[in-house]
Amino acid sequence: MSYRYAYNTRDIKFILKEWLPLDEVLSFDRYKEYYSKDDVDTIVDQVRKVAEEVIAPTADDGETIGARWEDGQVYIPPSFHKAHRFLQDQGWGASNYDVEGEGALPYTIFGLLWEMMSAANPALMPYVGNAAAVSNVIRLCANEELQKKFMPNLLSGIWGGTMCLTEPTVGSDVGDLLSKAYPTDDPGIYKIKGQKIFITVGDRDDVENIIHLYLARIEGAAPGTKGLSLFIMPKYWINEDGSFTDNDVQCIGIEHKMGLKGQATAQLVVGENNNCRGYLIGDPPDENGVGQGIMQMFHMMNEARLDTGRLATCVAANAYWNAKDYGKERIQGRLLTNPKSGRVTINKHEDVKRMYLLNKATTEACRALLAKCYYYEDVREFASDKERRKWAKNKLDMLTPLCKAYPSDEAWGLIAESLQSYGGYGYCEDYPAANSARDCKIWSIWEGTNYIQSMDLIGRKWMQGKGAIFADTLKEIEDFIATYKERGYTPDGQCPLGLEKEMEHLEKALKTYQGIQMMIGGYVQSGKIGLMAVYARRILTATAQLYCGFLLMEQAVIASKKIAELGPDHYDYNFYLGKVLSARYYLNNAVPNVWHVADLIKIGDTSVLEAPDEIFDY
Repeated sequence: MSYRYAYNTRDIKFILKEWLPLDEVLSFDRYKEYYSKDDVDTIVDQVRKVAEEVIAPTADDGETIGARWEDGQVYIPPSFHKAHRFLQDQGWGASNYDVEGEGALPYTIFGLLWEMMSAANPALMPYVGNAAAVSNVIRLCANEELQKKFMPNLLSGIWGGTMCLTEPTVGSDVGDLLSKAYPTDDPGIYKIKGQKIFITVGDRDDVENIIHLYLARIEGAAPGTKGLSLFIMPKYWINEDGSFTDNDVQCIGIEHKMGLKGQATAQLVVGENNNCRGYLIGDPPDENGVGQGIMQMFHMMNEARLDTGRLATCVAANAYWNAKDYGKERIQGRLLTNPKSGRVTINKHEDVKRMYLLNKATTEACRALLAKCYYYEDVREFASDKERRKWAKNKLDMLTPLCKAYPSDEAWGLIAESLQSYGGYGYCEDYPAANSARDCKIWSIWEGTNYIQSMDLIGRKWMQGKGAIFADTLKEIEDFIATYKERGYTPDGQCPLGLEKEMEHLEKALKTYQGIQMMIGGYVQSGKIGLMAVYARRILTATAQLYCGFLLMEQAVIASKKIAELGPDHYDYNFYLGKVLSARYYLNNAVPNVWHVADLIKIGDTSVLEAPDEIFDY
C-alpha cells in the first residue's frame, strides 16, 4: 500500500520555543518540577521517532485489514493492539491526562505531539485517546466513588471509552433522541434501552472493557436537550469483586466507510434483554425535568472538536510534505520563464509552487490556531489566578468552533491540491494522497457539522457575555496592529519588517469583519434571520482567516527578526524565510476572502431562501 509518514517538526519547535508563552505554562505548579523549555527538542524528536517507527507501520493495516465485525464483536488489526499498548505503557496515551499523576506534559506541548502521532495513523489514535476524554468527564462531573471505579483503568488504557450520542433517527438534533433510562432499586443505577449509531471505536478486541458515556432521557424528564442525562454504561458490568458480567450491550455492525477503515464506527443496541445498566453522572432531572447530561457531554464534545481540527490539520500537512518530497524527484516539462533550460523537476513550476505554498501557509495557520487553544487549555486548568483561568476559558469558548470547522473544511481542498501536484500518479493508490483524501472528509461532519459550528459562532459566541467576550478576541488583533503602527508602521508608510501590505490587509479585514457583524445584526433585526443561516459557514471561514492571519503575522514578526540576525548562510535561514512567506501568501491570498464575503452579505441574495424544494428534482 501507499502510506508514508513525512512529518516535519520544525514549525512545532518554533511554536513551543519562540512563539507561545511556554515559560508561563511551565511555571504552573502542575508542571514546574518536571520540565523546562530546554526539554522541547528532545521530547519532540523522541515522539517523532515513535510516530515513524511504532505508529506509521500500522497505517497500511488499517487500509488492508481494517476493522472487522463478526458475530457481535469488532476485531481491529493486530498491529493496532501492539501500538496502542506501547503508547499507553510509555506515557504517550491517556495517562498524560491524569491530573493527579506525576510528570504529565502540558497540553500546550502534548497537543502538538498528538498532532505528530495522529498523522502517522489517524485511524489508530481514537483507540488511544478516547479513554482520556471519557475519564475527564468522569473527573469533572461524577462523584468520587465513580471516579475511583472507572478512572484508573481508563487512564492506563486497560479500558477504552466512547461518546454515544447519535441514533438512527437523530443526528445533530440530539434533543429528539429516543434512548430511555429507568431508575432501579439501586440508587444511581438505571436500566437503559436504546440504539446508537456512528459510535467511534464503539467496539474493539484489544481492551478488557469499553466505558460508554451514553446520553438518554430518564423516564418523565423534559423533552428536548434540557431533559437529557448522561450515564456511564460499561460494555461489561463490573462486579464488586472486579469480575465482569454481560451488560446487554450489543454491537450489531460497523459502517463501511470511505476512509479511516481501521477505525471501527459501530452500531450499538442496548437493553434489548432489559438488562443494560448504567450509572447516572451527577443528579437526576430537577423538578422541571431538566437534566445535566448535555452540559456534561460538552466537556467531551469540545475536546473532540479540537481533536477533529487537529486530525484534519495533520493529515493535510502529511499529504503536503509527501507531495513536496515527490516534487523534488519527478522531472517533467520546462519552465515558462526559461524554456531553453531543459526539463526540470515539477517543484520548479509556478502552479506546483502555488499548491505547496497554499498548503504550507494554511496548515501553519491551522496549527497556530490549535496551538493557541492548547495554551488556553493549560491556563484554564492550572493557572493560579482565578481571573486568568476565566480569561482562558472565554478564549477557548470563542475559538473552538473555528478550531473544529476551519481545518476540517480546508483539508479537503488542500489535499486535492497535493494530489494534483503529482499529476496522474496522485490518483493512484500507490501514492499517499488518495488515502489522505478519503480519510479527511469525515472531519467536516464529525462532532457537529461545520454548519452547526458556524451557527454556534454567530448565534452564541458573538453574543456571549453581551458580546464583550468575542469583542475581546477581535481586540487582540486591533492591539497587535496598533503596536506596529506605534513602532513606525503607517498605512501609507513603510513597515520596518517589510510587511506593510500584509498589515494593511489585516487591518482592512478586521474593519470589514466588524461590518459583517453589523450587517448580520441588521438582517436579524429586520426579520431576515434566514440570511444569517445562508451566510453562516462563509462567515466562520472569514472569521478563521482573519484570526489566523493575525497569528501568522505574529509569527512573521518573530521570523523577520531572526532573518535579520542570521543571514542567508545560516542553516535555519530558509525556515524563517518560509514563515514570512507563509504569512505573506496567507494575508494576500486567503485573508482577502473576508471582504469578498462581506460583499456577498451586502448583496443579501435571497435565492436560497426563495427556492422551493421542487426545483432540486431537476
